[in-house]
Amino acid sequence: MTELVISGLGKAFGTNAVLRGVDLDVASSSLVAILGPSGSGKTTLLRLVCGFERADTGAIRIGDQIVSDRAIHVPPEHRHIGYVAQDGGLFPHLSVADNIVFGLPRDQRRARHRVDELLELVGLPPSYADRPPQALSGGEQQRISVARALAPSPALVLLDEPFSSLDAGLRAETRLAVANALGAVGATGLLVTHDQPEALSMGHRVAVLREGRLVQIANPETLYRLPADAALAQFVGEAVLLPGMARAGMARCSLGELPLAAPVADGPVDVLLRPEQIRLTTVRDATAGIRAQVREVSYYGHDASVYLTLSEGNVVTPITARVPGYDSPHPGDAVLLSVEGAVFAYPRRAVN
Repeated sequence: MTELVISGLGKAFGTNAVLRGVDLDVASSSLVAILGPSGSGKTTLLRLVCGFERADTGAIRIGDQIVSDRAIHVPPEHRHIGYVAQDGGLFPHLSVADNIVFGLPRDQRRARHRVDELLELVGLPPSYADRPPQALSGGEQQRISVARALAPSPALVLLDEPFSSLDAGLRAETRLAVANALGAVGATGLLVTHDQPEALSMGHRVAVLREGRLVQIANPETLYRLPADAALAQFVGEAVLLPGMARAGMARCSLGELPLAAPVADGPVDVLLRPEQIRLTTVRDATAGIRAQVREVSYYGHDASVYLTLSEGNVVTPITARVPGYDSPHPGDAVLLSVEGAVFAYPRRAVN
């Protein structure tokens, strides 16, 4: 069982500071997802942990071994890391079995050491061992990449956006198989992704990287429900932000007086709601609620995003709600809105 500890990590390329004082602990046998937009420093962080790049400041410890600090830089091949690339990186001229054992000592390669066990671990039958990788689906190829990464029993497994090239159906199925495989062997893992559902569904904790800094590290539910700032709320899922006033544990905004999920100082605030908290009822079926008009509906089958407008005097406020697909309204419908559950709020910054 191996812990990963990153302390004060910094990296610049010329005058461009890519990482700024990153601190992160990944507990043994846990999976932490690093979530961030393009250019946030995710890939650089992974390359520093792998040893492909040398850090300018800070330290990295894997288990009991310091692999990077001011005086030490352990080369990648001596860090005992399993790595799963975005494209899988399988060798097309080798069989599935030979790909899995590729990084093992010669005698273990000849014996196809643990091939059947590893195939079953990633949810594939042992009969796949002699197939060429190109005979497999994209999701199956990524599972083989994970099996190869696990074959040497590494101290740490790094996953570099491994599902981004898969279609939606394969992505969900493959994510589940990979998470189960890592959990079955008690692997410590670090997943880098820009995909919010992927990070929230796979990570025991999620660390959000923005402009080279970690802005919040939390379990998925806390990150989604109580994001550290308004920009983070809008990045992690859809967010409805409304101006309001906080007073005595309540927030008053255009959707009424709502209970706060966490304390905030009395005064002007931006109120955060998630679209799924907003309930819609037709005017004829309800006697209370905030009147709104449906202007557009994006239908996805299992659910739908409903874009609405509230009119208060000369002020028109856009609102987004998410409803079950079977119960979606139509553009032009008049509806009444109510809010389910507590909301979060941020003190509103003064505009100069």
